[in-house]
Amino acid sequence: MEEGSSMSKFRKGGKKETPAIATSSLPDIVFMILIFFMVTVKMRDVSLKVHVVTPQASELSKMEKKSLVSNIYVGEPDKQYQKMFGTEPRIQLNDALANVSDIVEFIIAEREARDEAEIPFLITSLKVDEFTKMGIVQDIKQELRRASALHINYSARKKVKLD
Repeated sequence: MEEGSSMSKFRKGGKKETPAIATSSLPDIVFMILIFFMVTVKMRDVSLKVHVVTPQASELSKMEKKSLVSNIYVGEPDKQYQKMFGTEPRIQLNDALANVSDIVEFIIAEREARDEAEIPFLITSLKVDEFTKMGIVQDIKQELRRASALHINYSARKKVKLD
């Protein structure tokens, strides 16, 4: 039999081409990864400009509807804001540092952003650094009374039991 005969099963030498990569399932994979990250990554609503370490407490209860909560943060400004605002505890409403006098306007804006049926169930959560003096908290509470925001929650972290 000759080498070039048509009876040979295998070709010797010649060019070997690599098969093309199947890309038909690539959009499905990208879509699944995108959905995974959308479901698992929690987006932060507010970027904190004040340092808040909530005090410890032994009796805590978890809030059911966090969508009805308006947060007021109180603490020492972060290092990058201390040149502008000093080191005294400051109030943060949403993404902006504010004064006590801005609280009534903040509560009104929070109410206007909600459905009318949800307004009686709105909660104002005070997230106050554990080393903040109570004077600023009293001032905030007075302003919340003026705004008729009487449902107040104090955020805390669970107390660690040492044996």
